Amino acid sequence: MIKYKKYHLDNGLRVIIHKDKSTPIVAVNLAFDVGARDEDPNITGLAHYFEHLMFSGSKNAPDYDVQVQNAGGQNNAFTTNDYTNYYLTLPKNNLELALWLEADRMFQLNLDEKSLEVQRQVVIEEFKQRYLNQPYGNNLAQLRKITYKDHPYKWATIGQDISHIEKVTLKDAMDFYKQFYAPNNCILSICGDVDYEKTFNMVKKWFADIPPSTISRQPKIQEREQKGPRAEKVEEPVPLNAFLWSFKIGKRTDSEFPLADLTSDILGRDESSLLHQKLAVELKLVSNISAYVTGDRGPGMLVISGKVNDGVEFEQVEKEIWKIINELKEVGISNENLLKVKNKFETAHVYGEMNVMNKAMNLGYAELCNDVEDINRELLNYQAVKAQEIQIWVQEKLTENAQSKLHVIKTGNGQK
Repeated sequence: MIKYKKYHLDNGLRVIIHKDKSTPIVAVNLAFDVGARDEDPNITGLAHYFEHLMFSGSKNAPDYDVQVQNAGGQNNAFTTNDYTNYYLTLPKNNLELALWLEADRMFQLNLDEKSLEVQRQVVIEEFKQRYLNQPYGNNLAQLRKITYKDHPYKWATIGQDISHIEKVTLKDAMDFYKQFYAPNNCILSICGDVDYEKTFNMVKKWFADIPPSTISRQPKIQEREQKGPRAEKVEEPVPLNAFLWSFKIGKRTDSEFPLADLTSDILGRDESSLLHQKLAVELKLVSNISAYVTGDRGPGMLVISGKVNDGVEFEQVEKEIWKIINELKEVGISNENLLKVKNKFETAHVYGEMNVMNKAMNLGYAELCNDVEDINRELLNYQAVKAQEIQIWVQEKLTENAQSKLHVIKTGNGQK
């Protein structure tokens, strides 16, 4: 159970403060309600590109990173399809410095042609190194295009193509900043050995005068119902053939999400999972196999992926995966095995609450998705799941007509 206090500023900023006396470190997290799904389909990758631009310095702090480091702190950021997150940790006596730095770049970021070009080259290089030139690096992005036909989740946060990054103008970046980087589009969460009222007064001092923005989002697009299996293949210079499957699931805030998440754990969380034990250990069909859920604010995915050993046909692997899925449909999972995956989830959940940065992030994300109090309901929701509910969910969701799949074929292999 995480105790917290929630505040609002008149400009729309939501503030969540959690007191943790166990550490002299304070964590500051800013979750902005803008991600890849908010992009113009013709200029994708802008949310992630702008994450990089946020480290260009601001009017009163042109050397953001240096100031954080000199204060004994660390900082970073990430972009998802749903939101962009900035976080830093530093000694608690430097909390006000962190708030000043974040307020200054929220309102007075240094945006010019030079910073735009510097970060453009950084992002393009990242696109090449992590997605285009790395074995299997672009496969999840390719699976997204098969899975989603309408929803903006069909492109990855890096963008659909390098050409989209190449054509971003300073006006594009400035318009994006003015619209989305505003207090009414942000959740500020602070965790550490702090005083609630003193900390909130500090927040007011630095953030209260920042004006809100008028936010105009892309039209909401509903993903069409999938009425049959989808499959594509690509040929790439990879060490082993690979496969990626997806089945659409509900939103992270839907009541079915714990069922989907626990099902993915049962199937492929770790080396004790059903898929790994059968396909990797017993039958030696794959070198690795895993399953996970994406946990999005919109329609998510349950993904099953793996690397196929040389000499093994895709059909052999798929047959065995469906055997395991069908057994879950027909027989279900034992209460004992369900308890094991629940215990692993609980262990990870409790461990996460021991770290102030994790707590700051999770508080902000819970509020962004729905309600900060969801963070204290989550474990109870998972503990309440029954084996029969898992069985019914698998019967309804993990069907061949709902499957999307990608085969990655090693260059010159000859498989189809």
